[in-house]
Amino acid sequence: MLLEVKGLSAAYGLVPALHRVDCHAKAGEVVGILGHNGMGKTTLMRSIMGYVKVTGGEIKFDGASILGTAVNARAKMGIGLVPQGRQIFPNLTVEENLHVAIPGTKAEVVRTSDEMLELFPRLKRLLDRRGGALSGGEQQLLALARCLARHPRLMLLDEPTEGIQPSIIDEISETLAALTQKIDITIVLVEQNLDFITGLSDRVYAISNGVLEREIPKSELTDSSAVSAFMGFTA
Repeated sequence: MLLEVKGLSAAYGLVPALHRVDCHAKAGEVVGILGHNGMGKTTLMRSIMGYVKVTGGEIKFDGASILGTAVNARAKMGIGLVPQGRQIFPNLTVEENLHVAIPGTKAEVVRTSDEMLELFPRLKRLLDRRGGALSGGEQQLLALARCLARHPRLMLLDEPTEGIQPSIIDEISETLAALTQKIDITIVLVEQNLDFITGLSDRVYAISNGVLEREIPKSELTDSSAVSAFMGFTA
């Protein structure tokens, strides 16, 4: 098991945010976590990455506990986060945004940057454009490329379709689906977009009020009444 989360509780100060969450992801899996805003999805991602105080439970990566491990150490282990809101550098160009994310020699930076541009060809014509001048969808592609440039074994995606035009949502979905076939990567994806999460994920959990309610079979995700019963969504 690449990622194991057991009995995980987390809080912002004295305010509880997660309540004894259990979930896991096997190597090579895409695991979806479906829920409304404010239900704990982002907190779970940030807890796994090390940004949020964990008050109970365990997080294991590749069999070893990572509780108490710093964010940068988790990144070096092979965990990458594409945060909600993307958080690219608005005053740097696309090329500069990519380069600052890549460790190594100048030759390694150029080689890895070229690899990312092959994965995300839309970025090739935008290399000289500042990050802040990109559309939301273009910023999301850049955020994905920047994360993947560090070759993570586990990529955490926080609301990747938020505020993005449908054409680029389709492009992101196709790119991620192809990526899982090309390289050994595990993805944990939190989303509200039912079609996106259903199309990509091998398994899907439902989260509500900081509690991971249950794993929803993919067959039920195509049944609008079944999804509504858990999440209030419609398919």
